[in-house]
Amino acid sequence: MREQDYHIFMAAGLADDYERIGQMHLFMRCDTANAAAFCDLPVGYSFRTCRPDELEIWTQTATDPRYAKYALEFYDRVYAGHADEFFRRCLFVCDENDKPIATSGIMRSCGCISTVGWTRVIPAHEGKGIGRALLTRLMQSADFPVYLHTQPTSVRAIKLYSDFGFKLISGEVVGHRQNDLCVSLPILKKMMRDADFAALRFVDADEVLHSAALTQKHAEF
Repeated sequence: MREQDYHIFMAAGLADDYERIGQMHLFMRCDTANAAAFCDLPVGYSFRTCRPDELEIWTQTATDPRYAKYALEFYDRVYAGHADEFFRRCLFVCDENDKPIATSGIMRSCGCISTVGWTRVIPAHEGKGIGRALLTRLMQSADFPVYLHTQPTSVRAIKLYSDFGFKLISGEVVGHRQNDLCVSLPILKKMMRDADFAALRFVDADEVLHSAALTQKHAEF
């Protein structure tokens, strides 16, 4: 999905700005999942949780291999203290050989909020509806509200989240991080199809999210 997003920016003449824009912060919240967006996994794929001996596999699935070290550092800082819960919540999609090819999970962040994070389908398996099926599985048993953090470069993911009922959160900050919604909207308008951009919905920042995020020195989602 990220490679496809890059090509969208490249086609729009913004390839040189892709990395800079990718450092911006957006936040979304879903209070009720839109069941009309749900779908099943394609034939030949299956769900299972990540096993404790598969942490390295998770880092390579959850992010581009170039950033696997960062994913491991994040795990050590945020999840290692409650590893049992992490492995219970971290979901894999596997191919017919039981090899993980996608991952995501709804984690308990800042001790009290549900957050979708580390969602990725490896490039060779993109475009098959796997990401949608993965999010379906998570949202069917979610404890709402559910929050997430993303970037304006994640055009396809934002469209997918919007389909499921996630709304972009307004406000200038979330915890210690700046919320770049205002400067991101013109970018999204240029990058997204007109109908997809028009379908975006917005919600005011809530004190539960902001207060929870302020309790942590480092971001947990």
